[in-house]
Amino acid sequence: MSKTEVVLGIDIGGTNTKLGFVDREGNCLVAATMPTEALTEVGPSKEVELFLQRLYSTADGMFAKISDTCVMKGIGMGVPNGNYYKGTVEMPPNLNWNEIVPLASILEKHYGVPAALTNDANAAALGEMKFGVAKGMRNFLVVTLGTGLGSGFVVNGDIMYGADGFAGELGHVTVNPEGRMCGCGKVGCLETYVSATGIRRTVYKLLADHTEDSEMRRISFDDLTGEMITEAALRGDKIAIEAFDYTSKLLGLKLADTVAITSPEAIILFGGLTRAGAHLLKPTHKYMEQYMMPIFKDKVKLLVSGLTGANTAVLGASALIWNELDKRPQL
Repeated sequence: MSKTEVVLGIDIGGTNTKLGFVDREGNCLVAATMPTEALTEVGPSKEVELFLQRLYSTADGMFAKISDTCVMKGIGMGVPNGNYYKGTVEMPPNLNWNEIVPLASILEKHYGVPAALTNDANAAALGEMKFGVAKGMRNFLVVTLGTGLGSGFVVNGDIMYGADGFAGELGHVTVNPEGRMCGCGKVGCLETYVSATGIRRTVYKLLADHTEDSEMRRISFDDLTGEMITEAALRGDKIAIEAFDYTSKLLGLKLADTVAITSPEAIILFGGLTRAGAHLLKPTHKYMEQYMMPIFKDKVKLLVSGLTGANTAVLGASALIWNELDKRPQL
């Protein structure tokens, strides 16, 4: 009896790293989560070494559960500041690595199977194309709304990487050159307004400008989360609803600009803020159409991710390596 082919999907986040073994149909057979950073402060080089030790231990323990019936064919990773061309993680802003880490080649040597990496938004786009609502689409955009704003552009069926591997940074287009400071070092980036972090800043600006009551007045800035704002909006909190409207206006504006450049079939929103449902989707669609160049009006679908459950990021990472294996059978 032949063994089931699986790949290891890895999503490296600023706090936790998620892993899962996924078959060709997108079934996650076994999954786990581990801390990305060491629990005690160490230097960047030691941080990477300790991360790899935890990764190997976790992955090996997971595979032991399915090794009798499965064979590992490759490793796909969604990582911050991932360079697809070089297989490197380069100066990730939310990790204490502070160096260029050739992560793909390290894992290839350790496990003896092909490995590939890209940023988490590109991985999400590949996941949508292989397992989600973008099945059959060849031109679309995925926007991830988490702590920051990521984006993955699919053009003619392939991820758009650009000359250096870092193309498609929608989160760092400028919406206000005299606006909010961004973690990337620029001022007024879209991410500083449209993300879980950005909407927190918007809420506190609105609380300062208005006197009406809001359940969020009793929460400190450090304690407030995007999930709390979403829940408040769903309960009818006017400040939360206005914050989502302002967020949607800026997102719709920049999506309209993006459509003029890429003419996608659909734009797919992914991440925690989409739980606000109509409070995010309805005004975003309204503003996108309002700012849209006439030739593109009413042509572009605005959708929510079709990947559900706890392992969505792992599915995206696994889709990357399945895509590589399909494109290059010699691997």
